[in-house]
Amino acid sequence: MLQIKILQVSPLTTNCLVVWDDAGSACAVVDPGFYRPEEEKMVLEYLEKEKLVPEAILLTHGHFDHVWGVASLVRRFGMPVYMHPDDEPIMRLGTGLVPRLKLGKEVEPFAFRSVSDGEEVRAGGCSWQVISTPGHSPGGVCYWCREAGVLLSGDTLFAGSIGRTDHEGGDYDVLIRSVMDKLMGLDGDIRILPGHGGVSTIAQERTGNPFLEPWGEAEEES
Repeated sequence: MLQIKILQVSPLTTNCLVVWDDAGSACAVVDPGFYRPEEEKMVLEYLEKEKLVPEAILLTHGHFDHVWGVASLVRRFGMPVYMHPDDEPIMRLGTGLVPRLKLGKEVEPFAFRSVSDGEEVRAGGCSWQVISTPGHSPGGVCYWCREAGVLLSGDTLFAGSIGRTDHEGGDYDVLIRSVMDKLMGLDGDIRILPGHGGVSTIAQERTGNPFLEPWGEAEEES
């Protein structure tokens, strides 16, 4: 059975996820945005306590609060990192943006394996289908484990909200189309684990997310 642990990290309260099948010890770490040394220690101590060994890092997008801890984890465990290539500029932008925001810790660049829409990535005891959902960032993706009924939505879709689109590379209309065309057609009982905030389901967002009401629809392209 798929197990999921949410560890909140970074000044922006990012959900760093550890996912694994309880029949094994291999896990995937999703969006390791730990910022302070004590946050990294918290993640490492949890892995040690559960006797888990990361075999992959899955990134929903390249914003600094989701990738701060990537390079450190790779040095420690040597696992591959999966990210959509359209977010490499966003990841690299963080190396200069963080000092301007006076957050104190720059993003250390890292190598990654490119993912694309429809691709399957096997990690943490589950096969994750990559769903390309640009809008919050150009290369934003969600990871869907069909057999477990779980969607890792990053900053594309939150409980009762959607990702902001006023950052570099954001586009509101593109994001709304991503959510409506790619996510709302999934089974209603699929659990949504977002990049910030609490969990939800597809059914709950269909009926209760104000951003998905008709007035929030994307404008038609001319």
